[in-house]
Amino acid sequence: MTAPTPRPGIMDIRPYVGGESALEGVSRVIKLSSNEGALGPSPKAMEAFRAQAADMHRYPDGGATRLRAALAARWGVDAERIVCGAGSDELLGMLCRAYAGPGDEVLYSAHGFLMYAIAAKSCGATPVTAPEVDLTASVDNLLAAVTPRTKILFLANPNNPTGTYLSADEVARLRAGLRPDILLVIDAAYAEFVSKNDYTPGIELVDGSDNTVMCRTFSKIFALGGLRLGWAYCPPGIADVLNRVRNPFNVAAPSLAAGVAALEDTAFADLTKTHNDYWLPWMQAELAKLGLPTTQSVCNFVLVQFPKEEGRTAQAADACLRAQGIITRAMGGYGLPDWLRITVGTGEENQMVIAAIAAFQASWN
Repeated sequence: MTAPTPRPGIMDIRPYVGGESALEGVSRVIKLSSNEGALGPSPKAMEAFRAQAADMHRYPDGGATRLRAALAARWGVDAERIVCGAGSDELLGMLCRAYAGPGDEVLYSAHGFLMYAIAAKSCGATPVTAPEVDLTASVDNLLAAVTPRTKILFLANPNNPTGTYLSADEVARLRAGLRPDILLVIDAAYAEFVSKNDYTPGIELVDGSDNTVMCRTFSKIFALGGLRLGWAYCPPGIADVLNRVRNPFNVAAPSLAAGVAALEDTAFADLTKTHNDYWLPWMQAELAKLGLPTTQSVCNFVLVQFPKEEGRTAQAADACLRAQGIITRAMGGYGLPDWLRITVGTGEENQMVIAAIAAFQASWN
């Protein structure tokens, strides 16, 4: 007997592995591996989630009407051009299914989000990467990597795991340099953390073209990662396509309710941003004092480089931190074996991880 054969590309997928949450034999784990919200979700979002318990037998609003209206009001965009998904990951996958397939290429920067390759391969397309410059996406290198087979370009801006970003002018230059039939997807998952004057999440590019999409998530600053909630702002034609390919009830009712409440609780979102604005540069400065380079991250994490010498490596540092109950994220899967990504946690957690790294460094002598 012959078993069913998956389509070409499926068996080439390396399943995505999220940040670990537990360590054997450790009672208190400090999880700094998944860029989750340091302060947790808004109390109002938690209340809205609990209020849905009695209606779990009801299907959710398949059109995410209230959430789309809240998003439109918050960002000044057209609700009809918003499509919601079970995390932005689902939306990235839907875009690949709708616009790429066998023989097509999906392009992104060398250290871009791992889900781009998975989404491409799952629909039979070929993922292609372009070299970065100083761990930052390069417009020139991306444009040079375009071929007649390129159908989608994913740009994480800011990027995970490097934390670096392209200015609005550079992203506009990228769009202008692409063929009109290439879909530019701006993955702005960390946009709410960015305070740079030359940065935008890309709304103006979506409004000014019919070939650009902006994706966002509730998993980061709104700390709703466990509810899987994301959204895309699209040209009308692309929104229509996504609504044709998505599942009819793809976002759960508690997620929709919590998302609306999180958007309305602007004071809590501001508190989360203020927390990150203090602790991100503090962690970068403390690591610099230890002689450990970091990228100029504008997100809610730092990316720190360790030496190559035996006993001083990122792998050794990771093992040392785990022995103390601290989980960070190894970056070998992103082609950065000498680096660890460390989420900005609570004040206590941030101080603990810096102290642990300092002690690890002291052991070198």
